[in-house]
Amino acid sequence: MNRPFLPFALPEIGEEEIAEVVDSLRSGWVTTGPKAKRFEADFADYLGGEVQALAVNSATSGLHLALEALGIKAGDEVIVPTYTFTATAEVVRYLGAHPVFVDIDPATYNIDPAAVEAAITDKTRAIMVVHFAGLACDMQRIIAIAKQHDLKIVEDAAHAFPSRYQDKLIGTLDTDVTVFSFYANKTMTTAEGGMLVSRHPAIIERCKIMRLHGISRDAFDRYQSKTPAWYYEVIEPGFKYNMPDISAAIGLHQLKKINRFHEKRCLMAARYNAGLANLPLALPPMPDNINHHAWHLYPIRLTDNATVSRDEFIIKMAEQQIGCSVHFIPLHRQPVWRDNYQLQSSSFPHADSLFQNVVSIPLYTIMTDNDQQYVIETIHALL
Repeated sequence: MNRPFLPFALPEIGEEEIAEVVDSLRSGWVTTGPKAKRFEADFADYLGGEVQALAVNSATSGLHLALEALGIKAGDEVIVPTYTFTATAEVVRYLGAHPVFVDIDPATYNIDPAAVEAAITDKTRAIMVVHFAGLACDMQRIIAIAKQHDLKIVEDAAHAFPSRYQDKLIGTLDTDVTVFSFYANKTMTTAEGGMLVSRHPAIIERCKIMRLHGISRDAFDRYQSKTPAWYYEVIEPGFKYNMPDISAAIGLHQLKKINRFHEKRCLMAARYNAGLANLPLALPPMPDNINHHAWHLYPIRLTDNATVSRDEFIIKMAEQQIGCSVHFIPLHRQPVWRDNYQLQSSSFPHADSLFQNVVSIPLYTIMTDNDQQYVIETIHALL
């Protein structure tokens, strides 16, 4: 067919972002500097809730910094959902601790609070929640469990900007650290990058030190000084997780557009909800208000009476020039976690069942109404 391929996701980059990147290149300051600081301040202002923000080069590095700052160490246990990307679990192993995998709630596709409570042992130190697709987890129950057992909470909010829970933006809840992703396919992008936020200044200060080699002074502060300021001390064996100004330059303008981006995603989700009703598929779990969902993903679930399998569906959609994806291959099926922790699919029935018939269809802000209608019509023809 002559129709151009419609990819699963594309970022929306405008002339403002391009001009800001060019300005950074011409300024001579291309690594972490004034624009990264502005981006952090603007992001914290957007969230409100007295949070502080720290820009990092990926959400993965932000999660690592968060766990390190919370004192997670070798031999500790951190509860994570099996239904997530591997980064959520791998950062636990970076510290020599062990991820403890639990199943999801089939009604939300998010981590099951009852499974969390059942998995707690005397070695458990933290719970990592993942707001899958942009739908907030049951944070009231999870926070109550954490307080009862004196556990820390890290929110993997890679999908969840700007999601809300009980009218509060994710990132402003009564948890310890929240980490957002700005990867190319997320609700806003810095090409690569992320943001760590916390209401606890001590956590931010620790993460700031460990973000750049464990150095006691910020490199930007040293290099912008008008008087000799070459002296610094390395107080910890830190990491190299800073976000450069070139990435922050993109983020500054993406953040200004996030409300418009979110409005478009909500409208597209509503259009899919209407257009895909009464087909042999389950629509995504819904929040109490469609605008509380970030709609990073729109995952549909083929039902038993669908005329094609999930894998056949993806192939046939590609034949019609439409890209789809699968979120996620659960971690209990991935060799490194399955083999090292002797995980069985039978221990995660809800996540395993979801994986076998779920597919994410295109949803991104530069899709046109005609693009989306074509997706809807193609799915109708297939099912």
